[in-house]
Amino acid sequence: MNLKDGVKTAGNKVSSETRKLSEFVKDTSKSLVDRLESYEDIINFEVGDTGLTRAKSLEREFDFRQLYIKYEGDNPTGTQKDRIAFAQVYDALRREFDTVSLATCGNYGVAVALASQLAGMHCRIYIPETYHTDRIVEMEVLEAHIIRLPGSYEDVVIASSALAKKNDWYDANPGGANTPLQITAYSQIASEIYEDLGDAPKYCAIPVSNGTLLAGVYRGFVSLYKRGKTSRIPKMIGASSSRKNPIVQSFILGLDHCKDLDPNHIKETKYNEPLINWHSFDGEEALFALRESEGEAFNISDKKLKEMTALLVKKEGFRILPAATAGLIALLELDEKLNFEPDRFVAVLTAKN
Repeated sequence: MNLKDGVKTAGNKVSSETRKLSEFVKDTSKSLVDRLESYEDIINFEVGDTGLTRAKSLEREFDFRQLYIKYEGDNPTGTQKDRIAFAQVYDALRREFDTVSLATCGNYGVAVALASQLAGMHCRIYIPETYHTDRIVEMEVLEAHIIRLPGSYEDVVIASSALAKKNDWYDANPGGANTPLQITAYSQIASEIYEDLGDAPKYCAIPVSNGTLLAGVYRGFVSLYKRGKTSRIPKMIGASSSRKNPIVQSFILGLDHCKDLDPNHIKETKYNEPLINWHSFDGEEALFALRESEGEAFNISDKKLKEMTALLVKKEGFRILPAATAGLIALLELDEKLNFEPDRFVAVLTAKN
């Protein structure tokens, strides 16, 4: 497969101040406490606080009020994955691992490679041997060691986790023990939306793959509501490639659990690959978020993903990875169906193009 997973080279640039802090973090003669403090500063400088923009041109195009775009392309490697990558490398540094290991099809690998390089840690990235992503070059530039393994992405996650356990490496794969840490990292997106809006939106729409992002944002809004910061918890919208994501399919079927799909019925394309899988590692958490928030889930075609990418460039000036527009498309489709009363609505766009 000649898949084009991931953003077109983001540059992976960080500030000169971050580079100076990185040199301190890498200096093992310094105390671990001081090195961790410096790595926290790197995270504060580089990750999160992404832009929330009111999309007035899209509002006029679709007769919609008030639509906000949370643009995760502002992160250093161009996607939301930086949030969990830096959180996990910080955890690995705190626990004194020297190697971080994970499976990826693109974006997450670049994010962990950058986070590891800044921490002075080795990074081992496992990629399914049939996948060809433009971002491998970036991983190699960031000094990651690339290993090809047979099987699907899900197979490679399982294999790489086993290797991490065997070799005493930090396992940065999704699912299992890492889920709470990743959900906490993604919950910060909810806090940032609240800080900008002053309350929670009526709906929050998110592209869905493994489900960790949707679960994390939901958890963040639940926390804000329980602390009395917001007047409500938004209804969550999850969207993915048509009939190729177990979270969306399980929700649509009304299941109380996330049911795996038949991998033989899933066809990857250069547009849908970041969204699809036959097993979602944090699917149960995402399905719970959709049900508890009285949300919705949508299947989105490649054609709609391509069309929305072109429209965002034309109307709002955003260059967005097609797969990253799935949540926005779903939100607009739900408005067409329900004719929303004026309120505030947020779509998270997860990656630049």
